[in-house]
Amino acid sequence: MQHFSINPLEMISSIWRNRYLIKATTKREIQSRYKGSTIGIFWSILTPLFMLTVYTFVFSEVFKARWHGGTSSKGEFALLLFAGLIVFNIFSECLNKSPMIIMNNVNYVKKVVYPLEILPVVNILSTLFNALVSMIVWFMAYLLFYGMPHLTVLYYPLVIIPLIMITLGLSWFITSLGVYLRDVGQFIGLFTTALMFMSPVFYSADILPDNFKAMMYLNPLTAVIEQARNVLYWGLTPDVRVLVTYWIVAFIVAWLGFAWFQKTRKGFADVL
Repeated sequence: MQHFSINPLEMISSIWRNRYLIKATTKREIQSRYKGSTIGIFWSILTPLFMLTVYTFVFSEVFKARWHGGTSSKGEFALLLFAGLIVFNIFSECLNKSPMIIMNNVNYVKKVVYPLEILPVVNILSTLFNALVSMIVWFMAYLLFYGMPHLTVLYYPLVIIPLIMITLGLSWFITSLGVYLRDVGQFIGLFTTALMFMSPVFYSADILPDNFKAMMYLNPLTAVIEQARNVLYWGLTPDVRVLVTYWIVAFIVAWLGFAWFQKTRKGFADVL
C-alpha cells in the first residue's frame, strides 16, 4: 500500500513540486466558472458590487447601523463592510466547496500518481482570484472617495496569508470528511451562514460588551477582519502580538488538515 507522508515539509514541497499542475488546473477552474456566460469574467466584478450595494443599503439605511464613532458616511460604511466581506468570502467560499471536491473529481482518485492533495489548493486559489478582483474594486472605490490609500496597505499580505493557511487546513479536513460523510456539505452551509453574522463583518467588534468581545475573538475570522480593516482603511499597523499568534496557529491548523487528508485518503477509492 502506498505511503503518504504527513511531514509538514511534505505539505510545502508537494505544493512546490506540483506548482505547474496547480497553475494549469486553477486556470481551467476559473475559465470553466464563466464558460458560456455572455459577459464572462465580468461577473466576478458585478457580483461583489451588487452584494455590497444590497448589504450597505440594508444595514446603513434600514437598520441604521453605524461604525464606532457613529459615522454617517455611506462611503466609509461601504468600504469597511466590503473589507470584511472579502475576508469572509475567502473563508466561506472555500469551505462550502470543500465537501464535494473529491466527489467532483472521482476520476483522479483512481489515478495513483495524481496528487489529490493539490485539489483543495486549486480550490482556494480560484477563490483568491475572486478576492483579488474584489480588492481591485475596493481600491478603486477608495481612490474615488478618499484618494491614495494609506501605506499600511502593504501589510495586507501579512494579515491575509494566515487566513489562507487556516482555510486550506480546514479545506483538507472537510474535503476528506466529505468523502465518508455526505451530510458534511449541509452542515458547512449552515455553519458559514451563522458565522457571517457571528463575525464582525457588518459591525465592529469594539461595539460589543467585554464579555461578548472575548467570545468573539474565539472566532478565527475576527482577528483577521479587524486587522484587515486597520491596515486597509484606518491606516493602522497590525498588532504584532496578534499577528504572530495568528501565524503560528494558522501553520498548525494547515499542517493538521494536511495530515488528516494524507491519513484518510487511502480509503477514498474504496468508498467511491
